[in-house]
Formats: sequence, structure tokens, C-alpha cells
Amino acid sequence: MMKKYNFVLLTCLLSISGAFAAKMPMPADAPASYEAECASCHMAYPPGLLSEKSWQNVMSGLDKHFGTDASVDAKTRTEMTSWLVKNAATRQKYSETAPENRITKTSWFIRKHDEVKADVWKRASIKSPANCGACHIDAAKGVFSESNIKIPSK
Repeated sequence: MMKKYNFVLLTCLLSISGAFAAKMPMPADAPASYEAECASCHMAYPPGLLSEKSWQNVMSGLDKHFGTDASVDAKTRTEMTSWLVKNAATRQKYSETAPENRITKTSWFIRKHDEVKADVWKRASIKSPANCGACHIDAAKGVFSESNIKIPSK
């Protein structure tokens, strides 16, 4: 009886953790500046995808933001940084400091995408691993479920 109970408990915990990993919704209190500034060039990533330290690093280097000057005024930067840090990853698997401050360089991202071949990332409709919305249909809503993926053929 105890073995069956432990198996059921483990199965429930694994399904819950999988569901959590697939959903990373944007917190409701997102400042308008976050969507306006960040989504003008790329998806406004849910803050739970990076650690506090990674977000601090990203926001302190906006003048050299992955090859682009994404500078904002000091007030906007402070507002966005505070919000990102407040809502940053707290689960251990997401809370590492991202190499080069890139979500795509984190160990969890690499592990979840290890079956994607290098040539897939280079397809014109995808362009790079950072383009979540190219394959994750509901990425803009913070849903990254493996059951809701459509990888473009070109």
C-alpha cells in the first residue's frame, strides 16, 4: 500500500512540476514601459525566465543590448528593473545566472531544446533560439507547453 501511495504522490508531483514549467505567464502588474520598450524589438519575455542577477545585468547594459543600443531614460530603467527583479525566477532550475545574460544559454533552456538541430534555428521563419514565438504558439501568453509547438518548415 505504501509503495502505491508513494508512486501516486510522485506522479502527481511530476505532473504539477511539468505544468508549471510549461506556463510562465506575464505578471499582471507589468509596467507599460516593459511591453512598449522590449516588445518593440523582440518578445517581452516573462521575467520568471531569468534570475534577479541576470535581469540586473541585462538592464545595466542596455546601451550594448545584444549588439543594439536599447537605452531608456533612468526613470524607465529603474521601473523596469525593479519589476523584473521582483518577478524574477525563484525556482532553482531557472534561477542560475544566465551565461551572457541569455535565456537561450541557460542549462534548462539547452536541456529543453536539446533535440532541436542547429539548422532548424537558422530557418528564415525562426532566425534564432531567442524567437520563442516562432515555434511556441502561445509564447506571448507565457505558455511554452510541448504539446502546443509548431516548428516552421522554412
